[in-house]
Amino acid sequence: MNDADTPRGGAPDAPDGGDAAGDKDWYLPEDSRRHLRELFAGMRDEVVLEAYTRAGENDPYNEAMTLFLHDLRRLGDRIVVRLHDVDSEEAARRGVTRSPTLLVAPERYAIRYTGAPLGEEARVLVETVMLASAGRSGLSDMSRRVLADLAEPREVRVFISPTCPYCPGQVTNAFRAALERPGLVRAECVETGENQDLAERYQATALPLTVVNETFRQKGLMPEERFAIELVELHTVEELFARMDAEGPQSVGGAAGELLRQARDGENAPGAAGAPEAEEFDVIVAGAGPAGLTAAIYTERSGLKTLVLEKGAVGGQVLLTPEVENYPGFKRVGGIQLMEMIAAQAREYCTVREGEPAQEIKIGRAVEVFTPRGRYRAKALVLATGSSAKRLGVPGETQFFGKGVSVCASCDGWAYKGREVVMIGGGNTALTEALHLKNMGVGVTVVHRRDAFRAERHLQKGVEQAGIPVLWNTEVEEFVGGEGGLSAVRLRNVADGTTSELAVHGAFLAIGWNPNTELARQIGVRLDAYGCIEVDRGMRTNIPRVYACGDVIGGVQQIATAVGEGSTAALAVFEDIANPYWLRPEDG
Repeated sequence: MNDADTPRGGAPDAPDGGDAAGDKDWYLPEDSRRHLRELFAGMRDEVVLEAYTRAGENDPYNEAMTLFLHDLRRLGDRIVVRLHDVDSEEAARRGVTRSPTLLVAPERYAIRYTGAPLGEEARVLVETVMLASAGRSGLSDMSRRVLADLAEPREVRVFISPTCPYCPGQVTNAFRAALERPGLVRAECVETGENQDLAERYQATALPLTVVNETFRQKGLMPEERFAIELVELHTVEELFARMDAEGPQSVGGAAGELLRQARDGENAPGAAGAPEAEEFDVIVAGAGPAGLTAAIYTERSGLKTLVLEKGAVGGQVLLTPEVENYPGFKRVGGIQLMEMIAAQAREYCTVREGEPAQEIKIGRAVEVFTPRGRYRAKALVLATGSSAKRLGVPGETQFFGKGVSVCASCDGWAYKGREVVMIGGGNTALTEALHLKNMGVGVTVVHRRDAFRAERHLQKGVEQAGIPVLWNTEVEEFVGGEGGLSAVRLRNVADGTTSELAVHGAFLAIGWNPNTELARQIGVRLDAYGCIEVDRGMRTNIPRVYACGDVIGGVQQIATAVGEGSTAALAVFEDIANPYWLRPEDG
């Protein structure tokens, strides 16, 4: 491919806002084009996107990236796209050796994609372009204070896959840090499927994996402030707290130390002198899965100003489901796609804040919620905190978690193409993910401790038709391996007591869920015998003005029931705010 700027403009816009050239001349669908055209109209400064490709290397991704960038150029007058060959002098000057590679505003920032920015990473690219155009990083004031203390260079690599729901959030953290400190922070997003040699070199089998300065590693999606602290200090927050305990509270300096001391000393706790001024809402929803987002849609539509706080990525556990086949209205839909649609609708109505966990709650004349970034006051609280994957609790599980042991086939399955893994469990999730792995070219064996599956019949038939082996009446006693990661699982047959060892490269856990009830316990919400939040038919808890819905209340844990519970909770909130039941005179 010759070095060149793409031509400014393209097919003229039709008078009605459509595209005169027709859909066949565009890579992006019409609704995406319409949204991006409106978004790019607000760009302040020009942003250059430099794309590098080499014929014969990742050709399908080269083509997809080139078509995508050409569309962006036609949709935004302030976007300049330059196409280069990886073997060109310009590539050598930029230090580009892989195809495809994309640089964002390279004269101002050190931000690059090694691999095509497709899927959710395309959204991160668009956000980064808008921030670069505005000359902003998009970081919170707290994170900016921490990064202001950075005095030495940081080279950040985030390893991702297009099917990982948590990867875009971590890439956003890295890119925003590079926007904030352009002279010191270099940020790179590495698509592992297109760069498997890099993934193997860095043992990137659990995603997202972040590697800083070749030595410091972060696993998973980090809250923004934690990412900033660890980027500056090159130590985990847990290590920094341990240092403060051993050497004194002043042993960690700067804004990072100040924030850690505040967290340790409770300076932002309810009633503390340093607590931030509260932002007012009618309803706060903790959790942005299908239940929480539905509750927020209904409360806002009822005229109640609503804030949704999500500690991780919007979408909850549904993000980990490769395909959803039992949600009304969709014969088959990807979990990420479904939650994107629900989240987009929720954002049209209410405020949704990702990466901002509710850490502390105070129940008084109002409900107060404290997060790492602020303090919020509301008339009602909806707990939609979901659940977390159960662990087996056997030897080797913690040691090899992220090094062969995983709970997310959508996130990490790509790493085992052509290799052997076990899927542990016998419910819908286990069989769905086993089929997903099989379709990805992974050799998968299901390990189930019973003699029959609990999963829906069509999933059982799917496993049977796919020829996936099943080890019945078998449980994992130990995960075995070494410095290179997991190498085998030690098994025991529960029927006859015999033991064996199965050589594998990976193991995926799908054995159920534990409700996330930390916030509920904190304020005395009653739990049932299974550890789930106890609610009435209106999703009311035992504490007035506190409601709960979704997986955290147990029962039938399906997307459809979560949506129904979220709407029920919201309608109860509206009714109770208008006519508080706790203030009504008792009957009789």
